Amino acid sequence: MLIRAEDAPQFDDAAGTTAIGYASPSRGASETSVWRISLEPGCESPVHRLDQEEVFMALAGTAVATVAGADHEVGPDDCLIVEPGVDFQIRSTGEQSFRAVVCMPAGATVSTADGVFVPPWAS
Repeated sequence: MLIRAEDAPQFDDAAGTTAIGYASPSRGASETSVWRISLEPGCESPVHRLDQEEVFMALAGTAVATVAGADHEVGPDDCLIVEPGVDFQIRSTGEQSFRAVVCMPAGATVSTADGVFVPPWAS
């Protein structure tokens, strides 16, 4: 199966985050979800927890990832592995957008102050 860039759904929020969904159960992948994320300068994700491991492969820009209370600087070609069950937040730093390819097991859930859900780009 091939998912062309022009066919991948895009999810934007008002805070400056864009996720482009590639592999996921709704697009034919049974075991792994893969998406590309872009955070505008200064943009940050909400604090959240995952029930499965999540892996970020940084492509461009810089970010600070806070994982279980520890800050980690992330830049191009760095790989960030977020363990399940820990508080996590990522914030774009620098003057250009932070971009990364992200993957986690299909069906993995995210817990935030708003509830538990499978992100739409990964479902």
